[in-house]
Amino acid sequence: MTRSNAKFIMMGVVVLMSTNPFASHGLAQDSTHPPSIPAVHERMQEFVDANEIAGAVTLVADPAGITHLDAVGFADRDDKTPMRPETIVWIASMTKPITATAVMMLVEEGKLAPDDLVEKYIPEFAKIKNSKGQPARITIRHLLTHTSGMGEPTSEESRRCKTLAELTPILASKRLLFDPGTKWSYCQSSINTAGRLVEIASGLTLDQFLEQRLFQPLGMNDTTFYIPEEKMPRLATSYERTKTGSLKKAGNMILQGKPPTARDRYPAANGGLFSTALDYARFCRMILNGGELDGKRYLKPDSIAYMTTLKTGDLKTGFTEGCGWGLGWCVTREPQGVTAMLSPGTFGHGGAYGTQAWIDPVKKRAYLLIVQRSNFPNSDASEVRKGFQEAAAR
Repeated sequence: MTRSNAKFIMMGVVVLMSTNPFASHGLAQDSTHPPSIPAVHERMQEFVDANEIAGAVTLVADPAGITHLDAVGFADRDDKTPMRPETIVWIASMTKPITATAVMMLVEEGKLAPDDLVEKYIPEFAKIKNSKGQPARITIRHLLTHTSGMGEPTSEESRRCKTLAELTPILASKRLLFDPGTKWSYCQSSINTAGRLVEIASGLTLDQFLEQRLFQPLGMNDTTFYIPEEKMPRLATSYERTKTGSLKKAGNMILQGKPPTARDRYPAANGGLFSTALDYARFCRMILNGGELDGKRYLKPDSIAYMTTLKTGDLKTGFTEGCGWGLGWCVTREPQGVTAMLSPGTFGHGGAYGTQAWIDPVKKRAYLLIVQRSNFPNSDASEVRKGFQEAAAR
């Protein structure tokens, strides 16, 4: 560990000693600082020094708690604000497994079913036709496996919608790209439609449902679609890497020009959440524990298994070789390349700005990477992800 990094970590601990948030997230009450794997710290520092990223939080957890937690670099390079375990970042598409979890909670309650036709809940979907001019018959399973064939709205169409209820008719009006179930294509519209189904089935807006049923009970106090003003100083700056190898500040595409505090935008089920490493680790540990954490059950083990196992058969899928999809989760079928150190059946999801969360059900381990870089060629196949997982797995 470098002296500067030790200083940054200790600064975070000094600030937080009075509330001891680490204990509530699975670390021992008497911990004076988070446990850290030196090899992970050294590898992440190399990426910071090479201007691949401005900073990173890395976390490894098992069913009992957090076994590694470390922060390197900066949340804001200009202000010299250090990256800390409690730094808030945009987790982008790591929202999708949370949306799928919400759907499965309602499946257990008998309010939804994976093979239900979407038109059962949203009548506009009955008008969507397949390539033969027949009803497309899109199911909830199609939505969550990216096999619906749905088209995407324009930026202007998304921008003018303040609720998922306003967005959904626009999504249903788009031309089908292929017959449902015949291909795989990563689809934002389908996940936002799934988010709308959560609202219809529960009677709550998606943000209300997640807050009441997941975030508050799990202790995910910093996970939200809308960051409170008082927490804005903890939000990491997003960066992009230039052609000359430097980093410059980047905007956030999900906000559509609005501040993170603004509520006049819909809760994007496809990628609208902000969170921290500590918060998302609680969600991962609940999933790793078969739907239970700290004595409270959120889903049955069978529901977790159903959601996190392969549902796309032999269809060619992205974003890395040897993978398929469950319901809202990417599933590693044949580990290779960036997934070589993971067990077959490992599942997880990445985000547009490089965040990653992967759960290895064989080794009983979850790996979390928190960074904020906007222009990785493929954030799921980044060298940063590979370097972290290799060092952590060793």
